[in-house]
Amino acid sequence: MTTLTLENVLRRDRWVVVAALAVIVMLSWIYILSLVLQMHGPAASTMNMPDMKIPDMSMTGMPGMDVSGMDMSGVAMAGMDMLATPHLADQIVLFLMWVAMMIGMMIPAAAPMILLYARVARKAAAHGKPFAPTGWFAAGYLLVWIAFSLVATLLQSWLQRHAFLSPDMAISNRLFAGFLLIAAGLFQWGSLKDACLTQCRMPVQFIQQHGGFSRDIPGSLKLGIYHGAYCVGCCWALMALLFVGGVMNMLWIAGLTILVLLEKIAPFGRNLAKAIGVILMLCGVAVLATRL
Repeated sequence: MTTLTLENVLRRDRWVVVAALAVIVMLSWIYILSLVLQMHGPAASTMNMPDMKIPDMSMTGMPGMDVSGMDMSGVAMAGMDMLATPHLADQIVLFLMWVAMMIGMMIPAAAPMILLYARVARKAAAHGKPFAPTGWFAAGYLLVWIAFSLVATLLQSWLQRHAFLSPDMAISNRLFAGFLLIAAGLFQWGSLKDACLTQCRMPVQFIQQHGGFSRDIPGSLKLGIYHGAYCVGCCWALMALLFVGGVMNMLWIAGLTILVLLEKIAPFGRNLAKAIGVILMLCGVAVLATRL
């Protein structure tokens, strides 16, 4: 029978962190998928049917009520106005959708840093100098992306109010979409992108530049916020592309998730970021060319 020592328990802590991250990501993707299915379900399909006709109800089945002369285009416009100005409950659902997407997309990219924290904390605990739990560092990281989700929610609401988004939550104005693609491509070549990507790709260097791991909860939370800020600075332009491909387009979401992950962990990540920038600029020019 193996003796259950402190070292064995701490070694298992790494697998607990991995399992926790995996569960969080899985739940986020399940929530996103459920929203996509609801959006494209039978009810949504019925609402979007182009050939759907309003039955003639004039003087039939409803005595004393004649709707034959009613301007149905006005009714439709009223419905569009309601969609363009969602209620608070709709805003909350939209915000939760963005939070789930950011967690599902960004936790895999942050996993190396989180696991590094867990490993160093495990060794420190073995020497009788425990750190704040790993969850506090991860919470600081996620707080930044939650703030980003709030900004994205407000931006999407603004786009909806001004009729810039299609029912699939993609930009319907090709001129706008083209310029957004070009802007994102240029950002991929910028110094801010490179500086933030360097911090994300080199966890040890990031820790050293920010005074090392903190043993208390506020310090751990603050370090996580710093890392999240660099991550947002690195990836915000790619996240903005969700409005181009469709906020609820699962293939688009998965593709961006893979690109972000490869940029951060692959040996060719920095070159990949440049290549993505070129592709985005070419796509933007192509979109603008079809618009002109």
